[in-house]
Amino acid sequence: MSRGTMVNAFDRATARLNPAEEALVSRREAALGPAYRLFYETPVHLVRGEDVWLYDTDGNPWLDCYNNVASVGHCHPRVVEAMAKQAATLASHTRYLHEGILDYAERLLGYFPPELSHVMFTCTGSEANDLAYRIARAATGGSGVIVTANAYHGVTLATAQMSMSIGPAVAPGPEVFPIPAPVAANYPQGVAQGFAAAIREACARMREAGIRPAMLIVDTIFSSDGLITGPEGFLASAADAIRGEGGLFLADEVQPGFGRTGATMWGFQRHGVVPDMVSMGKPMGNGYPVAALAMRPDVIADFGAKARYFNTFGGNAVAAAVAGAVLSVIEDEGLMQNAQTTGAAFLAGLDQLAARHETLGSRRGAGLFLAVDILKDGQPSAEEAARVVNGLRDQRVLISASGAKGDALKIRPPLPFRPEHVGRFLEALDTVLS
Repeated sequence: MSRGTMVNAFDRATARLNPAEEALVSRREAALGPAYRLFYETPVHLVRGEDVWLYDTDGNPWLDCYNNVASVGHCHPRVVEAMAKQAATLASHTRYLHEGILDYAERLLGYFPPELSHVMFTCTGSEANDLAYRIARAATGGSGVIVTANAYHGVTLATAQMSMSIGPAVAPGPEVFPIPAPVAANYPQGVAQGFAAAIREACARMREAGIRPAMLIVDTIFSSDGLITGPEGFLASAADAIRGEGGLFLADEVQPGFGRTGATMWGFQRHGVVPDMVSMGKPMGNGYPVAALAMRPDVIADFGAKARYFNTFGGNAVAAAVAGAVLSVIEDEGLMQNAQTTGAAFLAGLDQLAARHETLGSRRGAGLFLAVDILKDGQPSAEEAARVVNGLRDQRVLISASGAKGDALKIRPPLPFRPEHVGRFLEALDTVLS
């Protein structure tokens, strides 16, 4: 959860809870402690999911326009079947020979440029990014990391310190050097040129502190920075900049990956660049905890020569079966192509709605990943964005907010989202804005 979405979190003072929900909240606070957060001023109590819909205790359908975890749709029967079948046959780790993990690894690597020919498995994107940092330190001899100013890359100690969006309690770490997000307002000389220059300047600051660069890590759609979809190609100069300083380029594909951006399987492909490492997570298992890190062989060589890697559950037989089923669904149901066509229609619908509502500012999107800046009196407004998010919640439509100030709607539905679902969302948003 980014700081942007925190403004939409549960507020007991404004909530409209029935006695059963009030009891659940109290149990949750007692058992889980204070660090957990609930979305929305009034929490949503959900009991099942199917396709792009979630259902509450009364059987009411809620349109899911936010969860990329269930990327191929909630409880997809092919994924559930693969999970159950493999769990009933063998559920073991990667230190025994097993065809399943190899079959999946070879299929997955087929979606990457040939330079990225090794893959390692973890349970979460946080673990994948943490592992990437360990490998980068071994490969470069450095420890400095460059991130964007409102990034999110995970919840381990190392990755939390790279995640400005989760708050000041843990970030940034002393070896983490934030730079402004790659938008024109921050780089009037040009995003590609300015962002690359900021990377070189951060490396200079590192060296002044006695730190050598290890890597640049970016979410290739910059979702926590407010969703940055262009200009396409600017990440190529960023990769050149960090490599020129002796570091590596890690593309975090946990949110944009597996076809979400529509035209390409991975967000980095929109920029015509080949990363040194690519991390994957949430959408990979449609809710089952499986994640991975793909890399160039030369990047892992030194780490592999000096250290063993083992993850009890990362890439286990069930994880491989589930991830393979997700990949098959993406392929067989044309979900990447659907993301492109439905996403384009979604963006066009938002443009049409913006012509009638001054609250809607800049709109942008890549496939089924969209954002809308929310304005009040012509200025960006986190408070108004929170009102819209909670208003949509009252229409049983689920989204969140993003950006350093939380003033942008974050729209990220499951990939089977269709034009009729777009229409339902636009109708609900029109109602809230009216």
